[in-house]
Amino acid sequence: MVLKDKLLARRIYLYLGALFITSLVVSNLIFQKFFYWLPFGDVTVFGAPLFEISAGILPYPVTFLITDIISEIFGKKKANQIVVAGIFASFFSLLIVYTGAAVPATPWSPVTDGMFTSVFGNTVVAVFASMMAYLLAQFVDIQIYHFWKKLTQGKYLWLRNNFSTFSSQLIDTFTVVLLLCSFGEIPWDKFQGLVISGFIFKVIIAFLDTPLLYLFVYGLRKRFKLEVGEEMDLDA
Repeated sequence: MVLKDKLLARRIYLYLGALFITSLVVSNLIFQKFFYWLPFGDVTVFGAPLFEISAGILPYPVTFLITDIISEIFGKKKANQIVVAGIFASFFSLLIVYTGAAVPATPWSPVTDGMFTSVFGNTVVAVFASMMAYLLAQFVDIQIYHFWKKLTQGKYLWLRNNFSTFSSQLIDTFTVVLLLCSFGEIPWDKFQGLVISGFIFKVIIAFLDTPLLYLFVYGLRKRFKLEVGEEMDLDA
């Protein structure tokens, strides 16, 4: 591969990593807002509203789309590196939030100490719960993705994309809601509804992002002249 192509590939990997980390960090910061994602607020499951989800779920599916793109084009090693970078970024963002909470607000500050604590006070719990779920889900996603990629010899992209995402999203949704309920951040009577609603929402998004995966993979394969199943070695 010529140097020009290698530099472009590394730049694309950098941009994908930036989108991944931004989506992950933002999801931890906005998790405390809940909303109805379908206009059926009176539908319940096990006594809990079915279509309630956290705003933190909105950017989160982007992370799985990006790891699938990286896995397909740049390989398992590079996908795992992005996951580790996301962990570091999340804990660093937590440090920044706590530093912001420690300094006193001025009398004229539009955001008071109380407002800041109300919005970001539970961030440590959110980050811990998110990181535990994130670690399990992302590594499961990458492992399953490459298992199906090897089994199908690089064919049936839609199969490994959806199988890996469904499995990892179920693990992620169950784990993060379980931990948030265990730490008292969310009432236990919301547990079943949030797990089922969150998983259904993520499954729908996984179906919708499959065409985007095909678009990105097709474009990158064509640009770098890759065969089906072939990966680029950015470290060579």
